[in-house]
This record gives sequence, C-alpha cells and structure tokens, in this order.
Amino acid sequence: MDAQGLDWLLVPLQQLVSWGAAGAMVFGGVVPYIPQYRDIRRTQNADGFSTYVCLVLLVANILRILFWFGRRFESPLLWQSVVMLLTMLLMLKLCTEVRVAGELGGKRRSFAAADSKDEELRAPPRRSYLDFDPHHFWHWSCFADYVQCVLVFTGVAGCVTYLSIDSALFVETLGFLAVLTEALLGVPQLYRNYRHRSTEGMSIKMVLMWTSGDTFKTAYFLLNRAPLQFSVCGLLQVLVDLAILVQARAYAQRPAKPAAHPASAKAL
Repeated sequence: MDAQGLDWLLVPLQQLVSWGAAGAMVFGGVVPYIPQYRDIRRTQNADGFSTYVCLVLLVANILRILFWFGRRFESPLLWQSVVMLLTMLLMLKLCTEVRVAGELGGKRRSFAAADSKDEELRAPPRRSYLDFDPHHFWHWSCFADYVQCVLVFTGVAGCVTYLSIDSALFVETLGFLAVLTEALLGVPQLYRNYRHRSTEGMSIKMVLMWTSGDTFKTAYFLLNRAPLQFSVCGLLQVLVDLAILVQARAYAQRPAKPAAHPASAKAL
C-alpha cells in the first residue's frame, strides 16, 4: 500500500478517534451517576447520595461556561458542562421528590422563604428573599427552589462576568475557580474517611469510575492543550481519587464501624 492509500485509511480513522474522544469527554462525566440515579429510583431512598455533590458541580460548571465567554476553549468541554448541569438538576429533582415523600407531615423549607408547616395547617408565609434561612440552605422541599437558587447564582455571576470580561486577571481567576471547585469534590469524602478511620458505605466501584474518568479527562486536557487551569486541577482531582483508594486499602483490615447516617461528598 502506497503513502496515498495509507493516508486514505488513516485520516478517517483519526477523525473517528477524535469524535469518539470528544463524545467520551462530553458524556463520560455523567456515567458514574447513572447507576446512582437508577438505584435511588428503585429503592426510593436517597440517603446514600449527598446533594452537595450537585451543588459543587452546578457551581463549577456554571463558572466554566462563563469562563468560555472570556477565553474560548475546546467545544467538547463546553458541552460537557451543559450535560453535567442537566444531569445534576435531574439528580436534585429525584432526590427532592424521594426525600419529601418520606417526610410527609414535616416542615416545608424553601429557598425564598422561612420554614412553613403543612399547607393544611396554615397558609404558607409570603415568599420574600429577605426571609432566606441559611440554616436550611440546600435542604429545601421543592425542586423549584433549587432551580431558583441556581438561576440567582447564574444571574449574579453572569453580571459580574459581563462587567469584568475585559480583565484578563478576572477571566483567568474565573477559570481557575471553576476547575478547582470540581477538583476538590472528593476532599470531603477523603476527610470523612480519615475522621472515621473507615470507608464503610463507600462504593469502591464508583471511586474506580471517578479515577478512570478523571485520568482520561486530564489526559484530554494535556493532549489538546487546554488552559493551564484545567490540566493542573485535573491532576489534583486524580490525586484525590487515588488518595481515597489508598484509604480503602489501608482501612480494609480494620473492623467496620456503624455509621449514624451516610456522609459523603460524592454519590455512593
């Protein structure tokens, strides 16, 4: 086969590999949450999943999208953020419905108003942003409140970005905060394991999926010369995942301690 014939074969193959890598980049981040979503639906129990995962990922990906307006990066990374936002909203919707179903007769909590009892007992208070109760932040009883909070954060962050978009320092800091927030997602789990000297209740399969996904993502950043913030924080994320796996190995020989309630920073 001559060089021209070889090029005819290699060019489509390289294009196919490129498309495959881009597709894996866009959708690979949500794959670990699919079995968690199905498990919550099947058991109607969301105690094993921390909704703070959704909060961290929503903030990180909103900031990443805003960073794109200041410094354009690879399109698959932008679409990955959009897909992750939709996935976290779906997770929040399911978790809220399951939790509220198990708290019938309890107090209702909302983003824009203070606690109110069941509507059957008394009319809910007038909703006002001045009534926001920080003690119950991200523990609301209606999915619409989470959407409202996300929209408020997006609006404020979007306005600040619009006013500061010409500042290179602001844009670079925005990108760094976006990837750093996501990179530190596993730190609470790491601390929880260390404090309890146990990894009981933590899914090793999930951590392995995070590690493989973060490794692929970091390699993608390096090979495609993504902004430096992406590569550095990707490496940090891999190190955190590996540290959690080391903990699982180190604590494997110790007797398990009963936990009062699941405490996790990621889906377990």
